[in-house]
Amino acid sequence: MQLPLWRIDRIIHGLTNGEVIAYPTEGVWGLGCLPELHASVAHILTLKRRSWKAGLILVASQISHVDEYLDGITNEQRRLLESVWPAPVTFLVPDNGFVPCWIKGRNKSVALRVSAHPVVQGICQALGGPIVSTSANPTGRKPATSALKVRQYFGNEVDLLVPGNLSGQEGPSEIRDLDTDEIIRSRRVI
Repeated sequence: MQLPLWRIDRIIHGLTNGEVIAYPTEGVWGLGCLPELHASVAHILTLKRRSWKAGLILVASQISHVDEYLDGITNEQRRLLESVWPAPVTFLVPDNGFVPCWIKGRNKSVALRVSAHPVVQGICQALGGPIVSTSANPTGRKPATSALKVRQYFGNEVDLLVPGNLSGQEGPSEIRDLDTDEIIRSRRVI
């Protein structure tokens, strides 16, 4: 589902003013905000009852949106990313010093994904960069797979619920370590 321009404008206005959004992704609903807005990131962590130490994902609509985080990777690693993305696959990329601690947590890597989901594509394309992405659920609960479940979990604590549908995957994105190619979390396609 492509979002109309007026809705994209509303989402971008909200994000730039510190709002937290809930939006559909490939397999679950996500919570998002601008990564540079520490207070917004802190609000997401509070909603999830999650420690900042675990880190969060940055999701984008194209690889150029995360280029600043890819300094230091090999040409072979770059080719791998380009061959896989866009897809519901998150890569743990070694931190090159550009990632704030409230995004990477205590990790020595940053979690990056380039999504093909039309809602994520529309938002990130309009922003010209990535947003924070984490599953819409309190820690220990199943990720939301509908807007209704997001509201049940968070009520009105989420500023904006972006309309749309999931797109064919069951559960959160796969997570792979770029250095070792180890699959940290596998995915299931429905």
